[in-house]
Amino acid sequence: MSITRGIVLAGGSGSRLYPLTQVASKQLLPVHDKPMIYYPLATLMVAGVREVLLVSTPEDTPRYQALLGDGSRWGISLEYAIQEQPNGIAAALPLAESFIAGDPVCMILGDNIFYGKLGLDRALASFEAGARAFAFPVTDPERYAVVEFADDGTVVSLEEKPIAPRSHDAVPGLYLYDATAVERARTLSPSPRGELEITDLHRSYLADGALVIERVGRGVTWLDTGTPDSLLEASQFIASVERRQGLRIACLEEVAWRNGFIDRAHLAQEIAAMPPSPYRTYLEDLEAGKLE
Repeated sequence: MSITRGIVLAGGSGSRLYPLTQVASKQLLPVHDKPMIYYPLATLMVAGVREVLLVSTPEDTPRYQALLGDGSRWGISLEYAIQEQPNGIAAALPLAESFIAGDPVCMILGDNIFYGKLGLDRALASFEAGARAFAFPVTDPERYAVVEFADDGTVVSLEEKPIAPRSHDAVPGLYLYDATAVERARTLSPSPRGELEITDLHRSYLADGALVIERVGRGVTWLDTGTPDSLLEASQFIASVERRQGLRIACLEEVAWRNGFIDRAHLAQEIAAMPPSPYRTYLEDLEAGKLE
């Protein structure tokens, strides 16, 4: 059964980015020329996902609704769910139960940015059951969930922010789950941090032999924007690529048009509603056929 629904998590306190997050959600902060939330949305849309649930805090949900609306401007359906307390990534799954409606789902963290041919569309189309995640090599694995592989590529162990990592393979915030994820999340116990850890959910699947983690090869970039330094690095990376190529990353109108979610008339309508800006000029060039 292929996956057609996606969840974007945009809650949390963003404490590592204080005082930037004192009055604005982390995922509303800019990454170069766009709000951070555009990037995970684009990742889902590029892979063909058109039904999206955004999970955020009571304070920030109205801000996301003001920014994104119901998604119709990009030819998608966008719903919202409120997570009252920042009690862990896995805690968002029971909140999404009615949205998931017994189907498999893709979940992405709102502060994770992916660039390159990740192959998410292939993974969504071929998904059958269990849980699936990805692994990226990093130089600082102690900051992340770390996966240890056997020689044949099967998962041996998972650790959350280990003091002594058993590998340099980190698991980013992009996951595919079958419908059992909701009940599995309900059975989890809070960690010492008081949160329902996503790594514990993955261990549940691992114990049942139902977890697959795919190593991502070279050519794909994963950026975590949870600290001031990583936020700056992500902005610099996006700016450098856009400057070099003359193309914009995570331009949702372009993604929607190229994927056939909206037609040229819809694109022109969206452009006409924008104020004069480099973003509008880029889309005008796109609509005029000046961009490949």
